[in-house]
Amino acid sequence: MSKRAVIKAITADEILDSRGNPTVDVTVTLTSGVMVSASVPSGASTGEFEAVELRDGDRTRYGGKGVLKAVKHVNGEIAWALNGMPVDDQRRIDEKLIETDGSDSKSVLGANAILGASLACAKAAAIETGEPLFRYLGGANAHVLPVPMFNVLNGGKHGDDGPDVQEFKLVPLGAPTFREALRYGAETYHALGKVLAEAGASTNVGDEGGYVPQLPSNAAAMDLILKAIERAGYRPGEDIAIGLDPAASSFYKDGRYILARDGKTLTSEQMIDYWSDWVSRYLLVSLEDPLADNDWKGFAALTKALGDRVQVVGDDLFVTNRKFLQRGIDEHCCNSILIKLNQIGTVTETLDTAELAFSAGYTCLVSHRSGETEDTSIADLAVALGCGQIKSGAPARGERVAKYNRLLAIERLLGDDARYAGRSAFRQLQARS
Repeated sequence: MSKRAVIKAITADEILDSRGNPTVDVTVTLTSGVMVSASVPSGASTGEFEAVELRDGDRTRYGGKGVLKAVKHVNGEIAWALNGMPVDDQRRIDEKLIETDGSDSKSVLGANAILGASLACAKAAAIETGEPLFRYLGGANAHVLPVPMFNVLNGGKHGDDGPDVQEFKLVPLGAPTFREALRYGAETYHALGKVLAEAGASTNVGDEGGYVPQLPSNAAAMDLILKAIERAGYRPGEDIAIGLDPAASSFYKDGRYILARDGKTLTSEQMIDYWSDWVSRYLLVSLEDPLADNDWKGFAALTKALGDRVQVVGDDLFVTNRKFLQRGIDEHCCNSILIKLNQIGTVTETLDTAELAFSAGYTCLVSHRSGETEDTSIADLAVALGCGQIKSGAPARGERVAKYNRLLAIERLLGDDARYAGRSAFRQLQARS
């Protein structure tokens, strides 16, 4: 920018997310005339220590889920605090937002209000510089397209009556390009629908576009997915692997893991044995939140037992927070972290958490939320980080596909410089070969 553009106005509105619940949309206007918006997602399966999403609590509006308080904070305190600041100083902007809130959990203004402003400023700065968001955030070397993890079969909090395991994900790591990876995933998704229908199971979909069948066991879902991969003409484990997000906190109660579909109640040690068997049988490449978010001792034991064979991802355990990630590093819990902007609340804190993860040898998996919007910023974030992994739901539903289509656009923009992460995104695969 020849002359640094400054923030002229910030406004917000209450819009709806993909589940029909209110969320915050923030618009930033610069003195140069640039105007851009960012909308904030919302999770159903949330970590206990995530930054606070401010809801109104007024049961007469949207069942108490309105966000007019957060909108008011954007139009008031946040707009006042950021007015006149250079838009290209993201760290200073985010520090000002954190300072204005004044709490450790962003509970005063609301993480949804803060993230909307932080992300909109980043998008405005990118436009002002004439750069795409991924290059503005990641620099000139941002060129790696991530492996998409397609949540094609839902359970847990993402699909009533489905399996206990929350997400069964296709991982097309054998594709040569992102475009082909998207094709692999879409073709297998449709093949899975046919396989389920033939088995007499439901092909209704959950929050993230994955099918929600009633099945006799959790393993039955794995068997059907493997059949669908082959039906689509691909090789399980070679062209398309499988990743899981059990979201184990959702079936953890009174110190035990209750797998209703399997008729089992397991200790932490037994749960580790359960996953060890699955890693061996199904050649899993990624295992996210396999234990409850307060089972730190269990995570250390699981990582020691399986960490050289599978990517162990901390989501609810770390909530994109450097403090919790540092504890995980110190206690040898996990070897990967899920990156969600709204878990921590600002762009800068998100980047800082990813940087700490990389420095410790952890991989990063950028993620959507179950309550999404059409905002595609996480696609740019994944490329900016060069992390090689993203999950944004099934290759279905507009708010999910928007992220994948944005990655197609980035791949086109990069041209010959684009590189698809493929198998290199999963370090544990080298130990298997």
